[in-house]
This record gives sequence, C-alpha cells and structure tokens, in this order.
Amino acid sequence: MSAQLDRFNRRMAAIPKAVREAVQPALAKSGQDLATMQRILAPRDTGDLQDSIHVTLPGETTPPYSQPGGSRTAKENEVIVTVGNSDVRYPHLVEYGTVNAAARPFFWPAFRLLKRKLANRIKRSISKAVRENWDK
Repeated sequence: MSAQLDRFNRRMAAIPKAVREAVQPALAKSGQDLATMQRILAPRDTGDLQDSIHVTLPGETTPPYSQPGGSRTAKENEVIVTVGNSDVRYPHLVEYGTVNAAARPFFWPAFRLLKRKLANRIKRSISKAVRENWDK
C-alpha cells in the first residue's frame, strides 16, 4: 500500500501549481452546491441542523463536533462539507435514526444525488486547467 501512496504522491507533485489552483473555484462551487442540497433535504424542526451544515475550504478547519469526522483542517484541493457543531451534536442521530426515532436521512442522499454532477464539474475544470497551463 505504501508503494501505491508514494506513486500517487509523486504524480500529484508533478501537476503544475497553476493547474491545482485553477481547480479551486470548481471545488468550492461543488461544496456549496452539496451543502445547499443537504440543507434542502434536512428536516426543518428548528433550523439549527440546516444552519450547522458547513463548507470548509482548503486551509480552513471544520467546526468542532462536526460529522463526519470531527474537527480537522482541509488540505490543498480538498473541500469538506460537514454538519453539526458544538451546539448541534445530533446530526448522526437524525441521519441514521435511533431506537425511538426513525431515520431522516439528508446528508448521504444529497451526496449520492449530486455525486456525478459534482465529479463531472471538477473533471472538466481539471481538464481545462491542464490544457491551459500544462506548458507554463
């Protein structure tokens, strides 16, 4: 596994910086689109759950207690969409349900609904950036 990771890291390092930077707007737009769809699908009880959906751009840190994964810093060319914060610590209970409450999924259905569209946007952005910046 380490050899595969080393090979991947070498390939990523070979991509010109201009290409990596040109992809940022597509990543940010895709993260915002995903967050918007999640807000639309989230149950509307108090609005706190929708308000806790957050898009974290490269170099920023996700809110504490956010799902999935808790607090962490987004790497270069990584956009993280999370739900929850220090006040809203129950998104996983809404998404998956409990013994006493039925599941009301919103996070992963939005991801599955938009996955192909977002991936295609990012791929087009990468292709365009490569064409425009590869020789620079």
